[in-house]
Amino acid sequence: MRQVVLDTETTGLDWTQGHRIIEIGCVEILDRRVSKSYFHTYINPSRAIEVGAQQVHGITAEFLADKPVFSKIADEFLDYVAEAELIIHNAPFDLGFLNAEFDILDKSISPIDAKCPIFDTLTFAREKHPGQRNSLDALCKRYNVDNQNRVVHGALLDANLLAEVYLAMTGGQTTMELQENKEDLNTQNVGAIQYLKNNFIEASVSNKDIESDARFFSEQLLLQKDKS
Repeated sequence: MRQVVLDTETTGLDWTQGHRIIEIGCVEILDRRVSKSYFHTYINPSRAIEVGAQQVHGITAEFLADKPVFSKIADEFLDYVAEAELIIHNAPFDLGFLNAEFDILDKSISPIDAKCPIFDTLTFAREKHPGQRNSLDALCKRYNVDNQNRVVHGALLDANLLAEVYLAMTGGQTTMELQENKEDLNTQNVGAIQYLKNNFIEASVSNKDIESDARFFSEQLLLQKDKS
């Protein structure tokens, strides 16, 4: 079974107010194992980013100025998620933005949730843990998924975290499977952390620091999963 864990970052909270997607991150799960395949892109929204949203993800209009607009990445994104179950935390938020983007392009395009089955991890977590906090951070803590590098939100980094949370929350993985995922997660996290540190966090870091952080993130995540 092919599943795609999806996350987005946006210019604001409400797509009905004209806010747009600025980042999409997707991680593939095949037969309950994170694969080497992922989709990641930044998007020029052609509009301003709200201060509150920028404080969450740290992405600036200046950084997005030379990135592609949504129409340039739409087909590639649709090809990537085709025939996959989408795993999303608080699915109505991301689906609302994605469907709004496609509506701008072509009003005849059917909604994403009409093309792909949806698994909402927030809905599932609320049913599994009623009366408790079920944010991604709270679930990482509950399932011993190391999220210490989540200084700011990032779509690919959050998709990686959600993939681990989803697998733990719905039955987990074996130690061997987690070890096999180690290299794949490290490769994806190098790129995600490099973007976060070089572009959105005021710090001077070397490539060695970036690779070390990504390796530590993946190793600790696997160790924590083994203990759970």
